[in-house]
Amino acid sequence: MFEILMYLFESYFESGGYPEQDKLERKLSAAGFEDNDINEALTWLSALKQHNQDNYPSKLEHAGQRHFAELERQRISFEARQFLLFAEQQHLISAIEREMIIDRAVALQHENLSVDKLKLIMLMILWNRHQDIDHLLIEELLSPFHSTQLH
Repeated sequence: MFEILMYLFESYFESGGYPEQDKLERKLSAAGFEDNDINEALTWLSALKQHNQDNYPSKLEHAGQRHFAELERQRISFEARQFLLFAEQQHLISAIEREMIIDRAVALQHENLSVDKLKLIMLMILWNRHQDIDHLLIEELLSPFHSTQLH
């Protein structure tokens, strides 16, 4: 499924969005993706579209710390959770977007989701919220986790 998400971003980012589900399903099939992967990705994307502005407050005011539930800790690796909190502290994402990312990560029902996969989920959330995404942030989110160097 992550290959499909990457394909969508690479193919449709410049146009601002991907086609409707029926057309997208045909395009993904023509691109050679498996039916099971297509169905999983379309279901995931459909739920992502439910994350619109009306379903969330405009901002979360808090001075506390985010604690992860047991299910979240099982589904999202320690490194990925740390990266998520770092991204929020650096104001790359908002607290609302953090919660959306956690929701979509947990929905995948994968155990120990890696940083690289969480970055792709983060990118999809930001793109679907139709925010102007800084190209440096895109580059960071698309770069493999272990290839980054500390300076």
